Amino acid sequence: MGTHYDFDTAVDRRGTWCVQWDGVADRFGVDDLLPFTISDMDFATAPEVLDALRARLEHAVFGYTTWQQDDFRSAIAHWYATRHGAEIDTGQLVYGPSVLSQLSQLLQMWTEEGDGVVVHTPVYDGFRKAITGLGRQLRGVPVGDEEALERELARPDAKVLVLCSPHNPTGRVWTAGELARTAALAERHGVAVVSDEIHADFVHEQYAGGAHVPWTRVAGAGRWALITSASKAFNFPALTGSYGLIGDPADRAEFLRRMETAEGLASPAVLSLTAHIAAYREGAAWLDAARAYVAGNLALVAERLADSFPELGWRPPQAGYLAWIDLRPLGVDEDALQRVLVEREKVAVMRGSVYGAPGFVRLNVGCPREKAARGIEALVRGVGAVRAG
Repeated sequence: MGTHYDFDTAVDRRGTWCVQWDGVADRFGVDDLLPFTISDMDFATAPEVLDALRARLEHAVFGYTTWQQDDFRSAIAHWYATRHGAEIDTGQLVYGPSVLSQLSQLLQMWTEEGDGVVVHTPVYDGFRKAITGLGRQLRGVPVGDEEALERELARPDAKVLVLCSPHNPTGRVWTAGELARTAALAERHGVAVVSDEIHADFVHEQYAGGAHVPWTRVAGAGRWALITSASKAFNFPALTGSYGLIGDPADRAEFLRRMETAEGLASPAVLSLTAHIAAYREGAAWLDAARAYVAGNLALVAERLADSFPELGWRPPQAGYLAWIDLRPLGVDEDALQRVLVEREKVAVMRGSVYGAPGFVRLNVGCPREKAARGIEALVRGVGAVRAG
């Protein structure tokens, strides 16, 4: 009989310096809202991870640490082999404090100010901030539009494609064929690929297209990097820590040099290493249970939307715990809806314009079912109130 994991019992996150709960006023102006916002979950991390962290704390010495050791590298290789059926070259591994910090370094390595960086739209706002903050030009391509993708990659000043795989916020899982075509296009036009795969471990079983395909399986002779972390799937982003794979040895050496010298990050967070190793060696059962539970939340959202607004035809995403909902068929004004949600319903829901898609909302249901139910009920009431005038 398998281990039972409790996802129904709420964990009080208020007063813990939590961005989603304690920082809600920063974005919404008031602090008494039930949040469904930033993409972390309200679940305690896997007990196997907690046990490993407790054991490391008992050691009581927290000196300078190295990630370049076999425990960490072999845990990653084990995860890719058992979870994704992929063999990785651990010699290609690099480390960074976060996926976005890795992206920033790669953009600085592979582009100059004014260069074009191609992304799929709607786009995760962290990408937009990283790209435009470095003075690069963000070039958006609608998800699934391969003609537009080739057109943008063919532009002379296009230097990097930032691929979100699976895609945030839509939850789209790219097929092996799509990825292979993307790799071929990028190589043909001399565009480097940075594949952010932090949502890869949350591909849902119901997804008919199959499992996530790591970029390493399709990467050809072109310049590429895969960047990711266990922190999204196992819910420990506050521990910091991410890793990547960089294909070219010279690029890899330059990345490590920048991290260790210019960024002063020679020593990683030891608790992040501990959590990664435990998650990848012992956390598979917890992740399966968490993903199945979230799938239940998404099914609840789908059922409620089908009852109230069948014209939306909304279906759960192929990956993740973010319900990306297109409300445009209902003719709902985004500003009016936000006012009702904040002032009347007392909930915080991300508006689509944050990701360049007005008329959508992003509802985080990585939470106990009772909270997810409150969120979708509030959204349904809010939409109904706006439509009623």
